[in-house]
Amino acid sequence: MKCELLSIGTELLTGATLNTNVNYLSTELSAIGVDVHYHTTIGDNPKRLRECLDIAVNRVDCVIITGGLGPTQDDLTKETVASFFNMPLKRDDQQVKKLKKRFENSGYPLTENNFRQCDIPVGAAILDNSCGTAPGIHIEKNNVDVFMLPGVPREMKAMFTESVLPVLKSKSNQIVTSRYYNICDMGESQIENQLLDLIKQQTNPTIATYAGVEEVTVRITAGGTNAAEIKKLLDQTESVINERFGSRIFSRDRTTLSKTVGELLKAKGLSLSTAESCTGGQIAAALTAIPGISEVYETGFVTYSNNAKKTLLGVPSDILDTYGAVSHQTAEAMCQGLLERTGSDLAVSVTGIAGPGGGSEAKPVGLVYIGVADHQHKIIEKCRFNGDRHQIQRRSVNKAFAMLRNLIITHD
Repeated sequence: MKCELLSIGTELLTGATLNTNVNYLSTELSAIGVDVHYHTTIGDNPKRLRECLDIAVNRVDCVIITGGLGPTQDDLTKETVASFFNMPLKRDDQQVKKLKKRFENSGYPLTENNFRQCDIPVGAAILDNSCGTAPGIHIEKNNVDVFMLPGVPREMKAMFTESVLPVLKSKSNQIVTSRYYNICDMGESQIENQLLDLIKQQTNPTIATYAGVEEVTVRITAGGTNAAEIKKLLDQTESVINERFGSRIFSRDRTTLSKTVGELLKAKGLSLSTAESCTGGQIAAALTAIPGISEVYETGFVTYSNNAKKTLLGVPSDILDTYGAVSHQTAEAMCQGLLERTGSDLAVSVTGIAGPGGGSEAKPVGLVYIGVADHQHKIIEKCRFNGDRHQIQRRSVNKAFAMLRNLIITHD
């Protein structure tokens, strides 16, 4: 099945709003074997929407439209699509009742323009909105399915999962199954290079790599009509991935690296403290975003200045004077100070130059020392990261979590 995604909203074209809907929909559709051939973004303009819809219905089997279903004057998706298919609009009594009840429960006044959301093209199917007020619409004409969904991501995702997916799955006897492998401490190009022989000859299953915020994800997808045969195909490819990446595969369910580390800490009952300089508390922020992390996360220091490193962590003055704040010795002393002052089982330290200024020939921007330690071992790595300030900080955080994971796995 071929699909086109039509995104409606002038704010998407001006850059005022990031279009996250196409990313979500493309990912979910691909997972069920629906091929997304086109992304089209249109402003709040009925003429251009009509033109783009005319093109879409003549080149794909399924069109998913997001946005323009609300109560305001610029929400013209439903009216335009209904007119395109010569389907008059009729106010639906059940939708009116639902709308009134929703507003009664919300405490907000129900203005007259909200009732526009209850106008449904005659002959169309209504898609319930479990998270908002505007119902979605499903029109099936000339062997093309057209779905109209809200532009608000939370509402769109719920409606897609609850109402659109079952329809699309019912129209195909194909079984599509994907497996995911989250890999840390390797770049996307490096991972792809190790899989290039498989990628070049791939047919079924297919292999794709995706660079995320904290990791690279490898996805293998197989399709067919026989579940047992699909499993066999996936198992064969999985064995190769396991062989080539081994312990660098930290999860197989798209769990982030930071969450994986948090769950490992809780599973082993190991306490942790952090000391950060150039990352400014980003490791601590990632940890405290994990529910239940208070069981194991003790405390975090942002020791940005030399004075803070000395007074809060006990880094000796002679180390800072001799080697500087950005050094193997300072990162090690930060770990040691953390362990002594907090009594935590594990410690993490980061010190570096995130830029854009502050670098030198001896210590350039992007030089970062990262330490992880327990009461028997200290591991310090010298890293050179490319990119702007944000990228250097982000890569430092990711590397710290990868090192911490290795330490937890091998911890006695």
